[in-house]
Amino acid sequence: MSDHIPIGGACAAGFGAVRDAFEANFTSRDEVGAAVAVWVDGDLVVNLWGGYADARRRRRWRQDTLASVFSGTKGLTSTCVHLLADRGELDLHAPVSRYWPEFASNGKQDITIASVLGHRSGVIGPRTRMHWSDTADWDRVCAELAAAEPWWPPGTAQGYHMVSFGFILGEVVRRVTGRTIGQYLRTEIAEPMGVDVHIGLPAAEHHRCAEMINKPHIRDVLANGQAPGYPTSLAEHPMAGMAVAMGFVPDDELGSNELERWRVSEFPSTNAHVSALGLATFYNGLAQEKLLSRDHLEAVRVSQGGFDPDVVLGPRVADHGWGLGYMLNQRGVAGPNLRSFGHGGSGGSYGFVDLEHRIGYAYVMNYFDATKCNADPRSTALSDEVYRTLGVLR
Repeated sequence: MSDHIPIGGACAAGFGAVRDAFEANFTSRDEVGAAVAVWVDGDLVVNLWGGYADARRRRRWRQDTLASVFSGTKGLTSTCVHLLADRGELDLHAPVSRYWPEFASNGKQDITIASVLGHRSGVIGPRTRMHWSDTADWDRVCAELAAAEPWWPPGTAQGYHMVSFGFILGEVVRRVTGRTIGQYLRTEIAEPMGVDVHIGLPAAEHHRCAEMINKPHIRDVLANGQAPGYPTSLAEHPMAGMAVAMGFVPDDELGSNELERWRVSEFPSTNAHVSALGLATFYNGLAQEKLLSRDHLEAVRVSQGGFDPDVVLGPRVADHGWGLGYMLNQRGVAGPNLRSFGHGGSGGSYGFVDLEHRIGYAYVMNYFDATKCNADPRSTALSDEVYRTLGVLR
């Protein structure tokens, strides 16, 4: 217990500086509730949680508190796709239409799964705006995406597929396996590994969810994005309504019924709910090569676009390049290993794997800082102390 903030969990010998940094996040960086977990070489060396799971500070954060990691979901979704590819059940370089024939319409016949993973397909949404209440209808969303024209010639630009990423890849998984991606994640990864990660959260688990605090409205998330042929503001974009359905509005504005609907639905780009220990253990599975082969792990971290300007988010992702579905640490914002990879989420959460140092890392929180996209100083302070303890960073 610190002087003012309840802190739980433990660190292995030598990792006390991580705890110090974790406590400093509460005293110096506006943290409300958070957790961090780190595996190194198969050992759980950090497992800390602290603060409060609600804005009124009446519910303490616990080890099993679930946080929404927003785009951190893409790391889970990508791994499901790669697991199928590594098993020989799909070809990353085949057209999406090989598995989903309807997707071939309107110039999309040559778009590959890899180009979607690398945010280069141009299919960032339909041309007709969808109301957010319709987006829980999976078949309707997929029909809209299948009929859509790309927003730029496929392969010619990089533009973040904030929403469509999960639906396109999720439909491919469904066509190949007969299961939704949430079901596939649960049966092939979460249950066998015993990890607390969910895409589509059962209602019986909602009581464990942290309240998201200072969560932005979609108009603030997308207000400055521009791309060739787009409306001037992405807040006017057809997918803005869908993004609202994924929780990018304050919980009190979304409403309790809608919030429950959002949590149980599967939005494989943005609505995973995880514990820090669950997400770190997931990435430890990659570090230990329990999920994917080493050859496949090397392939997924090959840059798909370097630091090409992102025509959707622009400077928001300037600190990272893209691999096949993962953010690459090419500028060292998540530790000094430029070859580590994972995914961050809006507001500050981050998870990654470092294959060279056999690290599985996760940080989750409930206080949003929308100005810090995937380079949040709260997480950076924690991961830096891990590497200092290992003697990798001075």
